[in-house]
Amino acid sequence: MPDEKTRTPERSEGDVNLSPRRRQWSSEHIGPETSKLLEQDARYFLHQSLSTPCLNAVRASKGIYLEDMQGRQIMDFHGNSVHQVGHGNARVIEAIKEQLDEAPFCPRRYTNQVAVDLARRLTELAPGGLNKVLFTPGGTSAIGMALKLARYATGRHKTISMWDSFHGASLDAISIGGEALFRKDVGPLLPGTEHIPAPTRGKCFFNCTDEEHTGCTDYLEYVLEVQGDVAALIAEPMRWTTVEMPPPGYWSRVREICDRLGVLLIFDEIPSALGRTGKMFVCEHFDVVPDMLVIGKGLGGGIFPMAALIAREELDIAGDRALGHYTHEKSSVGCAAALATLDCILEEGLIENSIALGQHALQRLSEMQSRLPLISDVRGMGLHLGIELRRDGEPAVDEADAVLYHSLSHNLSYKIGAGNVLTLCPPMTINRRELDRALDIVELGIATVG
Repeated sequence: MPDEKTRTPERSEGDVNLSPRRRQWSSEHIGPETSKLLEQDARYFLHQSLSTPCLNAVRASKGIYLEDMQGRQIMDFHGNSVHQVGHGNARVIEAIKEQLDEAPFCPRRYTNQVAVDLARRLTELAPGGLNKVLFTPGGTSAIGMALKLARYATGRHKTISMWDSFHGASLDAISIGGEALFRKDVGPLLPGTEHIPAPTRGKCFFNCTDEEHTGCTDYLEYVLEVQGDVAALIAEPMRWTTVEMPPPGYWSRVREICDRLGVLLIFDEIPSALGRTGKMFVCEHFDVVPDMLVIGKGLGGGIFPMAALIAREELDIAGDRALGHYTHEKSSVGCAAALATLDCILEEGLIENSIALGQHALQRLSEMQSRLPLISDVRGMGLHLGIELRRDGEPAVDEADAVLYHSLSHNLSYKIGAGNVLTLCPPMTINRRELDRALDIVELGIATVG
């Protein structure tokens, strides 16, 4: 078995915990008390890429900030995409406390008012005819429910999904996912999970130049016709970890192909829904309604694990089967947290804030790109922003890693996608002064490295 210290990190994710810069950063920034806790963490948790061994230890979180054990206030532009309403949102916490006093648990053969209220609220917010819901504690399990429902509804078992996509870390989710970090060396995966290239705008596998990316959609149509027994196409409406947009006409063409061939369209918006892009759901940007929509991450306000499958009423056909049956599927506490989260987003102008600050950030990033040769592209939707770094036309993987640790040294945390894309994903509660301070740090890091 190869030693974990000698393995080369997969390019699908840049901020893995095997970077040699991590050791140097730790020696300069981690004190004795934190080191002791990190050693205990490494002792008791199974090691895995992207988490254990951990980088640092948090003792508090509030708003856009994490506070580590040494008292540093770290701007959290990563947040595992759960912090739309900020860490420790008072409104969400109050809703949880009230529900804990009333009914802290609800077995699944019973219902409760807050669960029904949340289901109704989501169906009212969701586009088109998406008006049936199932809850689950996590996005990965919601993906599993969607896959099972697609099989029941169509009588078919095959799926089409995109290479480099991410839909969760369980065996069924990595089967439809396309990231090597999660699939490599794990052995046989779920049968019938076919993959196609993603329709990345401006640089797709087929070198398409038209708005519909006809080469991409023609290939999808060909694969669906050749396979003949595909239950569903499952995809992210935008590629989250690299902030890559689909071509303008792509999803409408895909919707037409799926309808004609009897294939269900499932959108995975687990990290991307709930307003951060400037609309409640990402698919609304493209005027396409899927047959199923999967959401999660920030649904529980960044506190309680909550996810949901939202489907067309015509797909309510499995009354005698078990799609999920998760212990906390109608958690009164989780549903209360989710309702409070939606109230925050809608009543406190957080979507409008995402739009305004997202436009401001893109303007700053575009100006930054004009001065810094290391930046090859900037892109974003609302408060989800990507900065692609290249040197001599090649992905600047080492440089991106250096910029990340420079930013961490200045108390800014974010994620790297595909090895060379800095992804900035702040809470929707951020203000312009805080956003500018974070962009100043990123600019300084790129200028220093570049």
